Amino acid sequence: MKQLALSKVYQLLEPGPVVLLTTARKGRDNVMTMSWHMMVEFTPPLVACIVSSADHSYAALRATKECVIAIPAVKLAQKVVAIGNASGRDVDKFKTVGLTKVPARAVAAPLIAECFANLECRVVDTRLTNKYSLFILEVVKAWIDPRQKNPRTIHHQGYGRFAVDGRTITIRSKMP
Repeated sequence: MKQLALSKVYQLLEPGPVVLLTTARKGRDNVMTMSWHMMVEFTPPLVACIVSSADHSYAALRATKECVIAIPAVKLAQKVVAIGNASGRDVDKFKTVGLTKVPARAVAAPLIAECFANLECRVVDTRLTNKYSLFILEVVKAWIDPRQKNPRTIHHQGYGRFAVDGRTITIRSKMP
């Protein structure tokens, strides 16, 4: 074994695909790239996510207590990175990168048409928000695009490096 710098630990434990988080506040929609999230409950579906107080989306999420998690396939990787490299304080990222907003049913934040899945969410717990910027979201509506068959997602490994989902395997499990 070789010792690893503690600053690189997150590169080993990235919990899931890179997603896009949309918010809407005061008539203005925004989208940010997010890779720090994880499921914390099956029913109702609860998602824990980190949205830094330095992110423009933080204030909107805090104020409105709702958002959409849009899950992009690998074909959107360049746009996902472009979104992550810009601030909604300075630019309309939907317009800049060319993403299509679709009205959600349960929240004000928009869905993203180009993503293969969209999860409408409400903030249900902020007890760790001040200390860790951690929000617990309840998914209240979920949408998939049936035209996107077997989408492959990207997973952030740090410093502009991403892994792409590979082949899927099935192993018998006793879990429901």
